[in-house]
Amino acid sequence: MTGDDPTEGARSISGSDPISGDPGPGPGTLAVSPLGIGTDEWVAQHETRTTAGNGLGARVTLLWTKLPAAVRWGLPLLVFLLFPVVVSSGYLLRIGVNLGLFALLALGLNVVVGYAGLLDLGFVAFYGCGAYAYALLSSDQLGVHLPTWVSVPAAVLFTGLIGLLVSLPSRRLSGDYLAIVTLFFGQIFTELVLAGDAVSLPGSSDPVDITGGANGISGVSGWSLFGFTFSGNRSYYYLVLFFVVILVLGLSRISRTRMGRAWRAIGEDPLAAAAMTIRVNRLKLLAFVVGAGIAGLSGTIFAAVQVGVYASTFDLPMLILLYAAVILGGSGSLPGTLIGAAIMSLLPEVLRQPNYSELLFFVGLIAGVVWILRPKIAALVIAGTVALGFGINVVLLAVGVPYLSADEWTKGVIGQLLGRWLFVPQERLLWGNVAFVLLIASVAVFSRMRGRAKLWFLPVLLWLAVFVWMVRLSTESSLTRQLVIGSTLVVLMIARPQGLFGRQRVEVL
Repeated sequence: MTGDDPTEGARSISGSDPISGDPGPGPGTLAVSPLGIGTDEWVAQHETRTTAGNGLGARVTLLWTKLPAAVRWGLPLLVFLLFPVVVSSGYLLRIGVNLGLFALLALGLNVVVGYAGLLDLGFVAFYGCGAYAYALLSSDQLGVHLPTWVSVPAAVLFTGLIGLLVSLPSRRLSGDYLAIVTLFFGQIFTELVLAGDAVSLPGSSDPVDITGGANGISGVSGWSLFGFTFSGNRSYYYLVLFFVVILVLGLSRISRTRMGRAWRAIGEDPLAAAAMTIRVNRLKLLAFVVGAGIAGLSGTIFAAVQVGVYASTFDLPMLILLYAAVILGGSGSLPGTLIGAAIMSLLPEVLRQPNYSELLFFVGLIAGVVWILRPKIAALVIAGTVALGFGINVVLLAVGVPYLSADEWTKGVIGQLLGRWLFVPQERLLWGNVAFVLLIASVAVFSRMRGRAKLWFLPVLLWLAVFVWMVRLSTESSLTRQLVIGSTLVVLMIARPQGLFGRQRVEVL
């Protein structure tokens, strides 16, 4: 460090949140550097505190954090409890079940990656192990129909044992090397499941079908506990919600115990944790086993809901979405993981419908501007975007660019509102591709700007975003979903690398 500024060389925030289970040293405590020179957390937060009052988002966040913990967690829980009461659509209930399963998986991955800092790229395979184990014990595939109170614990224990075996290399490997090993485990699981329909067993002349191969296992029995048989999306919705609540309470409690703090210490610096007499290897194995067990439990519910299991379900895209949920919400944060899971689970469903995706895009765009900027500045930026749109309309009409009339391209409420404002050329594909490249370049330039230059450039960025969305992306939902998810992560990682609810590390350079 140079100079007398105590904040120099320090970045980030850490603190204790009894609800999120993020322990951290808390305000006023010291983060000790490897050289033994501490940085005051309160000083490190000074810049963030002084700039946190700008925009509507900061005010809403401040009001929300002042609410009691019971209210902050009770309100979302009440909404989820009432959801099946006010919704009768089976499709929406099924989305709710999928959201709950995704949240369970994200919470399990958060233990391994967020707490212990172990890069496990084979996590989805544990999900598949639980699903296949339950399916084999509760279907005609092997002629076994064990009771739920036997088959579910057996599947979870089996998955935990697999997790223990896979975690053994983590005693010597970390980072990229551990990621490669676990990635191969995921591929091995997929190959074994696909090849498991013709297994030669000793003493048997004919191959035995165990996993069903690419056809999977169908006719899986549902859960039945204490005389109640789960059937339909509504009952499974409450079952999944029950496990999510139990898991959140359990992980919140664990994260404040010695074991939870030891996991976080390992995630931050395994060598420093070992120097503090923490049993690093044992806790790494435990994190793997806990994460695998949670994934196995989720797999048993998934197999029961689906009434079958198929190898294609446990593939790489699902792993990417899970990691995106944990990173988006903030690695190591319980509320962040739940919100990230909600976004990554619901966003693809919303983007399937063009009308909903257009509405979501404009609501998100305007909300983002209002959230970040002060109200007067946000109004000026939006007004500037509207004026810029009319100006571009005049210029393109003057040079004679062929265009589509409003009646030819407007669909839905959003399209009708923009019909007289947005210029839509006849060659939508060409113009859309060019504008998309310009949009990416503009985002890169915008990220490097400072001060008022960003405000002057913001209307151009917003108009380009609207043009690309309406001219190019809204017509191809499958492409749009991937681009939106990918671009959301890229923008978030640039603007807030620690995720929505993650905490930056305090370090002394």
